[in-house]
Amino acid sequence: MSSRVLLSVLASLAGTATLADETFRCGQWIVTSELAPQELRARCGPPTSEESSTQDVLVRNRNNGLMVRVGETRVSTWTYDRGTRAAPMVVTIVDGKIKSIDRKK
Repeated sequence: MSSRVLLSVLASLAGTATLADETFRCGQWIVTSELAPQELRARCGPPTSEESSTQDVLVRNRNNGLMVRVGETRVSTWTYDRGTRAAPMVVTIVDGKIKSIDRKK
């Protein structure tokens, strides 16, 4: 029975570690990848820098192995500078949804 408790504790810690990698504090708010970009902008204001691009979506053709373009995706990268004591946070938005939140290196 104690091994089950240990496994459940480890599983909950693993989930917390994953969540902690994709969050940052913005004033009184905690920003997660579950927010919509509009909510992020409303809570944190405009990003310090913003870049956007359109990228091709490619898939491999099963018949001949060549890559075939099947569409486009819009990728935006927002950087939030959090002052001298904290690393800037980079938010990657793909097709209108927050895909990742990372510390700028």
